[in-house]
Amino acid sequence: MSLRPVKQIIRPQPTIEGAGVKLQRAFGFGKTKEFDPFLLLDDFRNEHPEDYLAGFPWHPHRGIETITYVLAGSVEHGDSLGNKGKMTAGDVQWMTAGSGILHQEMPKGDTQGRMHGFQLWANLPAALKMTDPRYQDIPASAIPEVTDDDGTRVRVVCGQFWGKKGPVEGVAADPNYLDISVPAGRQKRLKVETTRNAFAYVFAGAGTFRGASGPQPVLTDQVVDPNAAPTYDADNHSLVLFDRGDEIVVQAGPEGIRFLLVSGKPIEEPVAWYGPIVMNTQEQLRQAIAELRTGDFIKHR
Repeated sequence: MSLRPVKQIIRPQPTIEGAGVKLQRAFGFGKTKEFDPFLLLDDFRNEHPEDYLAGFPWHPHRGIETITYVLAGSVEHGDSLGNKGKMTAGDVQWMTAGSGILHQEMPKGDTQGRMHGFQLWANLPAALKMTDPRYQDIPASAIPEVTDDDGTRVRVVCGQFWGKKGPVEGVAADPNYLDISVPAGRQKRLKVETTRNAFAYVFAGAGTFRGASGPQPVLTDQVVDPNAAPTYDADNHSLVLFDRGDEIVVQAGPEGIRFLLVSGKPIEEPVAWYGPIVMNTQEQLRQAIAELRTGDFIKHR
């Protein structure tokens, strides 16, 4: 077994998207090689309805797949092909934009005004950039959850893990998308295929992914103070990017830790990116933008 070292811990950046939705962007619109096949991860967690109710009105997508995972509140959606629906707590929607789609997403809070969810963008390889658009709407009840002997819980959204298979299928990036909760003080080793790029996004509690040993005391004047409290460097709103290996280890802090663990096989193709449109060349981008202006963007009706 080879342990995946931590390459980088990233703090998300406050961002405003759509018609004024305030969210946290863990990564996106920057380096694509380290996260390939993934392009962007947004954490749209908010307790103030005025910061999210304007939503994401009609906008285009081409060349990517978007994965929306709702934890609190709801998201109503509709598109140019006539699809519409509503995601509530625990639900997942996997949208393959393919050759092009226009859609909107309008978040609503729960009874306390809370809205929480994630949107992950996965790239499509050149051969599938212009495939037919499609949706996979997955209710919370269809997502398998497995609990280990030590209390670690895993929801398997996509891929296979601990003998369970997630309900989302036929995705080009062949990802594993897991929602993992490790109880307080527990250490857990989790397998990840060596060929995949992988990251964890912590959204509750804290812990460390830095090695198989327990968390180390803080350094004082370059000397380890044996009486110092442990430092848990991966806390709420931390994205942990891993290097290569075939497993990760997580040590949960005193409140436990909950995180998304996402991995996928890199596509290793050129990326030409303009907002919600991701192609392989600048010429393809120009064509997509021109088709938006002329009304030829939607290929399948």
